[in-house]
Amino acid sequence: MQAEVQWVDGLRFIGQSPSGHSIVMDGNAGSSAPSPMEMVLMAAGGCSSVDVVNGLKQAQQAVTGCRVSLITERRETAPRLFTHINLHFTIEGNKVSSEIVEQVVADSLNKYCSVCLMLGESIELTHSWEVINA
Repeated sequence: MQAEVQWVDGLRFIGQSPSGHSIVMDGNAGSSAPSPMEMVLMAAGGCSSVDVVNGLKQAQQAVTGCRVSLITERRETAPRLFTHINLHFTIEGNKVSSEIVEQVVADSLNKYCSVCLMLGESIELTHSWEVINA
């Protein structure tokens, strides 16, 4: 896999993904686009959400929505690394099993999500979840 990041101006950069998509990043506290650290956080949420939705569908669950809220703590001094991330999943559906949600979320963060597994090597990674059945 190969990506490219090009400086635009100030502290703004354009990242080009291997699949040909572009995204702007802003190293100035995210004033005009997501910061690189915000991108890492969104990548963790996106990667784990793919696992959760796929896992629920494979388990024949009638899932209609999946949202993950990520709460972080970071070091106060440089490098301002994440020290803790909690991923809170809100799953919506019809008669979705809490037990299956619990298993699918845990499996994503502990077995399948590449981003979370990389981050989990250096930080405390936790999760929580709730089910909203229609």
